[in-house]
Amino acid sequence: MPSPIQLLRRIGINGLLVGIIFSAFLGYFIPEWGSKDSPIPWGIFTTIGISFIFFFYGVKLDPISLRKGIYNWRLHLLIQSGTYLVFPLVVTLIMPLLPFLTGNLKVGLWFLSALPSTVSASVVLVNIAKGNLPAAIFNASISSLLGVFITPIWMLVLTGNETSGVEFTGILTQLMLKILLPVILGIVLHRRLYPVLNPYFSKLKYVDQAVIMAIVYTSFSDAFVNDVFSGYSSSSMLGLVLVTGFLYFLIGFFLFFIAKSLGWGMADRITTVFCGAKKSLIQGVVMGKVIFSDPLVLSIVILPVMIFHIQQLIYGSLLAGFFQKKMSSQDT
Repeated sequence: MPSPIQLLRRIGINGLLVGIIFSAFLGYFIPEWGSKDSPIPWGIFTTIGISFIFFFYGVKLDPISLRKGIYNWRLHLLIQSGTYLVFPLVVTLIMPLLPFLTGNLKVGLWFLSALPSTVSASVVLVNIAKGNLPAAIFNASISSLLGVFITPIWMLVLTGNETSGVEFTGILTQLMLKILLPVILGIVLHRRLYPVLNPYFSKLKYVDQAVIMAIVYTSFSDAFVNDVFSGYSSSSMLGLVLVTGFLYFLIGFFLFFIAKSLGWGMADRITTVFCGAKKSLIQGVVMGKVIFSDPLVLSIVILPVMIFHIQQLIYGSLLAGFFQKKMSSQDT
């Protein structure tokens, strides 16, 4: 069994996450290079970069594997329901109990609840915990595609047609052009491009990471230039940390016991927990860039997503170790 430090490295806590946190701090110390007045054309870079991220994501998806994976539909339905129904409904129910969450911080928690599941972390943790790996790969992949439609729809339902100066008219069109269309094009070209690009995917991930860090840097730069964070107290931030941690365990264990009540084996229960209770930081940043075009709004909205991502890596690694021991004891 890998140590907690090794496990955290495997799921990326020392890679992209460190870069994102560094970008946020860079926005504080050197905001002039990332603000709207910067001579660097960040907007062009991030717009093109987002499309490239999802194009390469589509190239990695194997249409044949996706078709084969759909047959375990009951498991997929529960996992996607956890991601796109249970999570937003739970947040809606507890929101009246969270008066310390105001303005865009409140919108950020709603945005977190509506996001798709993360891909790499879910698959890695399911593999370590000895869960149903093919189902994890299928659900992590399909969740990202569904999020292009479901996430903006949930934001319309949860926040109304206009929130914090953000106009949602045409957002779905933007998401389809910048995200869905590149994914579909990548899937169509999978057979031709995947054998050619596969040796380079390990290096192409650095392009993805550069785009994500650029979005975070520019958003936080504008936020610090305009002193956006002064309106939020340290107690509200602490409350947010406690709420997001509570949500992870509440939804994860709820899905686990639903799967258990259906008579499913431990492998399927593990997959349900790790795929249904997670949220994607990458999707949160890139979709947030499209939905919340104002960087002053985006910088606050993605805070709950960043906090939840750190927690799901730490708590998920501990749960993966627990489930691994349990599955190993069943094998002996």
